Amino acid sequence: MVKSMKADLHADLVVVANRLPVDRVTNPDGSQGWRTSPGGLVTAIEPVLNDNDGVWIGWPGGTDEAMEPFTDNGLHLVPLSMSEQEIEEHYEGFSNATLWPLYHDLAARPEFHREWWDTYQRVNRRFAEKAAEVAAEGGTVWVHDYQLQLVPAMLRELRPDLTIGFYLHIPFPPGELFQQLPWRRQILEGLLGADLVGFQLAGAAQNFIRLVRQRVGHKTHRDLVYLPDGRTVRATAFPISIDARGLDELSRTESVVKRSEEIREALGNPRKVFLGVDRLDYTKGIYARLRAFAEVIADGHFDVDDAVFVQVAVPSREQVETYKVLRDEIERLVGRINGDHGKLGQPAIHYLHSSYPREEMAALYRTADVMVVTPYRDGMNLVAKEYVACRANDDGALVLSEFAGAADELRQAWLVNPYDLNGMKQALLDAYRAEDRELGRRMRAMRKTIRQHDVAAWADSFMSSLAEVRGAHRKTLQPARKS
Repeated sequence: MVKSMKADLHADLVVVANRLPVDRVTNPDGSQGWRTSPGGLVTAIEPVLNDNDGVWIGWPGGTDEAMEPFTDNGLHLVPLSMSEQEIEEHYEGFSNATLWPLYHDLAARPEFHREWWDTYQRVNRRFAEKAAEVAAEGGTVWVHDYQLQLVPAMLRELRPDLTIGFYLHIPFPPGELFQQLPWRRQILEGLLGADLVGFQLAGAAQNFIRLVRQRVGHKTHRDLVYLPDGRTVRATAFPISIDARGLDELSRTESVVKRSEEIREALGNPRKVFLGVDRLDYTKGIYARLRAFAEVIADGHFDVDDAVFVQVAVPSREQVETYKVLRDEIERLVGRINGDHGKLGQPAIHYLHSSYPREEMAALYRTADVMVVTPYRDGMNLVAKEYVACRANDDGALVLSEFAGAADELRQAWLVNPYDLNGMKQALLDAYRAEDRELGRRMRAMRKTIRQHDVAAWADSFMSSLAEVRGAHRKTLQPARKS
């Protein structure tokens, strides 16, 4: 239920992210409403917000619509609008055409435009000012992701009394790549406004520390940066995770089990079902994995009676030209593979360009005998963990790129180099042929890992570390309740 909030709110905990944790929906009666967004971030942060009577600042989507703060299903939300120009230059431009490819090992060529940078600064300033306005005296602000890397320093200038944390959900590149950014020092100094800077992997944190020492000139030691004003900033890894227990329970429900059986029957009851689930993005390696699967068929190892591939490609940034081209390339490849290797009523690749609710995804994960997650670079990739969580019978195989952050934890997967097509073909074949005993051994170990390191543990670890960094004189926040 949506309720308006008092305008003079002062919260002990403020979460700042590019998007609000809700999506706009049209109700059956035609009225506009809100629905909680899917994903682990909302699951992780909601209990922290509730326990600390916190608020979430973010963009609600759309353009230039001034909205008052409101409460939806217990979440206190503060929307910030963006103009069409800001969406184009801050979000689609600097965030997703400059930073995104640069931080993902130049999977596409980054574009550097001064007007994009100007808009990025302006939007970051607006988020910082709003956080400064709603945060209580001595409160804590947790800033998220690459769209808002200047907010910590801007907020520190406005409100030096605050404890500030920042978490980057995507990779952070090595110096050889990062130094291409004309505004590299400003980004580094922006992040140094935080007391704690969190990354998915230890290597990313080390990249940041090294760049701060080389490009900004601050003294560093291990995971600490010593600033001239006497502050100390800690930069370290906090690998994000999922609601493992919730997904496991969902996958065992009667409706999901039944839907899984329906999906397998609709696919023609093949011996093995391969599955890929990705946003339609050039970093995800979709084209290469489909080529590898097609070549395994062409080599005669199996045909469409033995195995089919289901590829879910969730629409992403569809107004950006690079993504339009990628979609066309993948759809042409799928058509060619099905023309070469499919049979009447039995395509080799079932390509689904759509997003699906949580229950349908759990059913797909239950159906898949082999999950194929092969990004060229990914901060974590929660799809791999979601698949493992849904394998309630301790079966199934995971083929996982060694360049996904999840590979550091899910070592029992079949790890592959997505640039090595022959190596990927061999991994697909090995996973297809693996004995039940081998599959069970690997899956049990991976399921144990994600149960122990779930999304609540991630939030708890970050918030506890943030409280420690600022010292015992700060009021310690309540950690997230274990799910």
